[in-house]
Amino acid sequence: MLLKKTLLASAVIGAMLATAANAETLRWTRSADSLTMDPHSQNEGPTHSVNHQIFDTLLYQDMDVEYQPGLATEWHVKEDEPTVWVFKIREGVTFHEGQALTAEDVVFSLNRARHEHADMRGLLTSISEVRAADDFTVEVVTHEPNPLLPNNLTNLFIMSREWAEEHGVEEPQNYAAGEETYAVRNANGTGPFRVESREPDVRTEFVRNDEYWGIDHYPMEISRLVFTPIESASTRVAALLSGEVDFLQETPVQDIERLGSADGLKNEQGAENRTIFLGMQMGAATLETADTDDNPFADRRVREAINLAVDATTIQTAVMRGNSEPAGMIAPPFVNGYTEEMDVVLPADLDRAQELMAEAGYGDGFRVTLQCPNDRYVNDEQICQAVVSMLARIGITVDLVAQTRSLHFAELARGEYDFYMLGWGVPTMDSEYVFNYLYHTKEDDRGSWNFTGYSDERVDELTVAMGQETNEDARNEMIAEAWQIVHDEIVYIPIHHQMLTWSMRDDIDFKVQSENTPHFKYLKFN
Repeated sequence: MLLKKTLLASAVIGAMLATAANAETLRWTRSADSLTMDPHSQNEGPTHSVNHQIFDTLLYQDMDVEYQPGLATEWHVKEDEPTVWVFKIREGVTFHEGQALTAEDVVFSLNRARHEHADMRGLLTSISEVRAADDFTVEVVTHEPNPLLPNNLTNLFIMSREWAEEHGVEEPQNYAAGEETYAVRNANGTGPFRVESREPDVRTEFVRNDEYWGIDHYPMEISRLVFTPIESASTRVAALLSGEVDFLQETPVQDIERLGSADGLKNEQGAENRTIFLGMQMGAATLETADTDDNPFADRRVREAINLAVDATTIQTAVMRGNSEPAGMIAPPFVNGYTEEMDVVLPADLDRAQELMAEAGYGDGFRVTLQCPNDRYVNDEQICQAVVSMLARIGITVDLVAQTRSLHFAELARGEYDFYMLGWGVPTMDSEYVFNYLYHTKEDDRGSWNFTGYSDERVDELTVAMGQETNEDARNEMIAEAWQIVHDEIVYIPIHHQMLTWSMRDDIDFKVQSENTPHFKYLKFN
């Protein structure tokens, strides 16, 4: 009897210890919160980072940025029908509130993301129809063959149709108009964590979804995830040093060395899939914030002068402390279509820049406002301050407005800016994504982030064609031609490819992901 009691007590203690080992809280911070919980409203990095904890996609990019099955277990082009992609949907999956996942939820979600208010619609322009072939098979019909379609779905989150109808959110939030809906502050996904409480821009608490379909496939060692966005860089760093948080995403460059050598902490570093650049409204007859009666940015010579005055190498050393790579194109090296020749950065040349300004009729310079976020990219406001000083040397007086990203992106989306900072990642790992969003003429379903007024018929043709061409060599020729055109036109002013540092407790096993999306289901504790 005593032996039985001893064995029973040992079993109970063992179970308690096992539960404690699996009941680990991770406290996470970065500079900014998700813009919205609506999974289709905004195509924006921090928003996706939060939503990837709650929702699943048909396929996704893991911590090595390799494509992995999510809610789709397999996908292929239908035999003898090159314009039909077939996705087999994972069976036995339930949403956090108990609804069973079926093909109808996938059909609903893809169609919702094609709505005019959905910033995700630019990824789905090739689609003509989405249909359920049976309860667990979805067919996506495209206008022409689209070899990239699966790549475009890695941030396309799947919602419950029943839940959306119950709460009146069948359409995505109109973010630019400031619309409030139930989906803005509430979420019901199939992902590894459930939202327990949320106070936007203050604190969001998640708990592990113990019914997750991947519970036995991923480490899933975090039982509670507490996300606290902290705008101030010094306060974020102090919170990690004091033990108030465990994981700091996007470590300020001035604190990398300090945190890496601190007791109990470590850094993980790598190249990010993101390029930081400046955009200019070149298509309008006049600028809203300039002191001229015309549009200086419409003159290529002015754009070239700005490109020669903005010294990316100095920004790399003085502002980024070496944690960036000066850029000549808006695509990092691991994106299809990238070339070292196109990414060459010209040395700053103030004499030539001043000559170009004079040739364009702006020898005395002009005044304009530059709009920047101050909580989105690494040292974003400091980069813009450096740009202000650099442009002053060629006679351009820049009034800097730096504000929180929620205001920055909402105003940018309304086309209110003459001159602005933006950063761009390429989740599809292909140049078509860049051209579709940034260079194609701004119209209903393309060019949704082209706020420059740039429009070129040949670039538009190539953008559409590269999304349909299945011959790899022919397709790469199209991409190269398109890059050459926009490079010659100096549509944007590239600054640098961003580098990533994540700082964390030294007992955490979690490497940097180049998309800057921490999939916490992979995190382990040593």
